[in-house]
Amino acid sequence: MFDVCVVGGGMIGAATAVGLAQQGRSVALLETHLPPAYSSEQPPDMRVSALNLFTQSLLQQLNAWQFIESKRLCPFKRMSVWENENAATHFSADEVNAPYLGHIVENRLVQLALLEQVALLDKVTLFEQKQVSRIDMHDSVSLTLEGGEIVQCKLLVGADGGLSRTRQQLHIGTQGWQYQQHALGINIQMQDRVQQDITWQAFRSSGPLAFLPLFDGYASLVWYDSADTISALKKLNNSKLKAAIKANFPAHLGDFDILKSVSFPLTRMHANQYVKGNAVLIGDAAHTINPLAGQGVNLGFKDVAALLDAVQSWNGEPAQLHSCLASYERKRRNQNLLMMSAMDGIYTVFSNDIGPLKLLRNMGLAMADKAGPIKRQVIKYAMGIN
Repeated sequence: MFDVCVVGGGMIGAATAVGLAQQGRSVALLETHLPPAYSSEQPPDMRVSALNLFTQSLLQQLNAWQFIESKRLCPFKRMSVWENENAATHFSADEVNAPYLGHIVENRLVQLALLEQVALLDKVTLFEQKQVSRIDMHDSVSLTLEGGEIVQCKLLVGADGGLSRTRQQLHIGTQGWQYQQHALGINIQMQDRVQQDITWQAFRSSGPLAFLPLFDGYASLVWYDSADTISALKKLNNSKLKAAIKANFPAHLGDFDILKSVSFPLTRMHANQYVKGNAVLIGDAAHTINPLAGQGVNLGFKDVAALLDAVQSWNGEPAQLHSCLASYERKRRNQNLLMMSAMDGIYTVFSNDIGPLKLLRNMGLAMADKAGPIKRQVIKYAMGIN
């Protein structure tokens, strides 16, 4: 019997498995789709994340950051948000005496870095291509895998994403909705091949336009708009899509070549409970958030850190485990709900053309840029250091 079974070997699940093994616990990690190996000649992946300093620190503790640094990543020192030139807020790492605000990293590289640690830890057993067909919980947890193999554990961690089968098999309900806006992610290569150090977001009533710098002069654009508009954009060839980008994105974007694009809906989901018996949900299995501020994956890593801290003193007994899990849920559920509500507030305020509200938000952006100590606190919070 394992101490813990972690279902889902993505970034959040693999980080949890490594952290638990570092505590000396035996861990079974189940993942159905392992990522392809890294090659420096590969173009950038479509799925990238803005990792803040809290997440970086956690990955350093898990001995995974060195792998990422040795491959490729893009630090960013500046961040700007605006609706027009008179309504803008600019953030800089210099304002808080930091070398950078965070890093843009491909999700696959984070996962590969953590899976490399999994391979080095005797305490973790990786079950590849294994789907869980049944979960039985009594004093312990019994997982029946497709093919009939049974894996038993004292604690089950569901880290298998927004469509979590673990959550469904545990009969944990959710609340949420799909936003009216969808998004189109577009990977580009800047023709000047210069790696930028700024990420920005230009707000419009139909949805923001965002720029994320990547390594070696690559970048990722995100175009938020109505589902119909995104569907129409997705059907364009690269030449026509580039013309649409040129006509809508800020002129200072510069010239570029399109590599690839992919569309996705925007969804809010919150599990009605994070804990059920000897099972716990973390990351996207527990919550998905509007990606406006790029905080989704950082919330997931905060879940990991909180769970590791909560079970640090667990002696293996069921009664103590329930107390540990209750502590984790109290801490993370409220904090995640607060961030989800904040993102919804930003989405609502900026997704309209109502005159008085437009005036107020423009005044707010202009005032925020000159907010001094308050602005520095916002920067630190986004960096995960406050």
